[in-house]
Amino acid sequence: MARPRSFDRDHVLHAAERQFRASGYNGTSVDDISAATGLGRGSLYGAFDGKHGVLLEAMSGYFARLGQFAPKALAGPDESALERLHAYLLRAVHGVPLAPDLPPVPDRAGAACFAAKMALEIGASDPEVKRLASECFSVVRVAVAECVRVAQRNGDIDPDADPDDLAYLLLTIIRGSDVVGAYGHSPDRLTSIAESAFALLPRPRHT
Repeated sequence: MARPRSFDRDHVLHAAERQFRASGYNGTSVDDISAATGLGRGSLYGAFDGKHGVLLEAMSGYFARLGQFAPKALAGPDESALERLHAYLLRAVHGVPLAPDLPPVPDRAGAACFAAKMALEIGASDPEVKRLASECFSVVRVAVAECVRVAQRNGDIDPDADPDDLAYLLLTIIRGSDVVGAYGHSPDRLTSIAESAFALLPRPRHT
């Protein structure tokens, strides 16, 4: 009979995610993951098949959290859709927490999109990382575009604007803020970026 796992898998994957965020994939060794998670090398290989397996599971967990958090944060009544979009944008430019019920990470660079960070580092040579990163982006894009459609239905955004184009615009600004934040710019600067992006949303034409 196989022995039951003697560790909290989610805790291990969150710890590994923090390590990958801090050091990148290539800068993280199996020993680093072992130190961060408290699991020995043998346990890591046995449970996850090594460093790459840990990364893929950590990214899958991150995708699952995004899939719950983004739609929930952006869903609601028509009359408050624009307000929800504004609040989501403000929160997003200040970093994505490791889990929806945790506060933002104090280090802005460490709170950048995990999937995007891994995609930029190794996505070009790693199809699985590229696929997971694309799925992470898509789940947020769909939620943002749907919130835009609801705001259009309520008369708060120009009905002729393409919701998908606006979603891409906002997410490009959010991901760009990861770079700006990584260079140490202040929270006030990031808030200003978010407000400027929000102001770009086309409002209905009144005749």
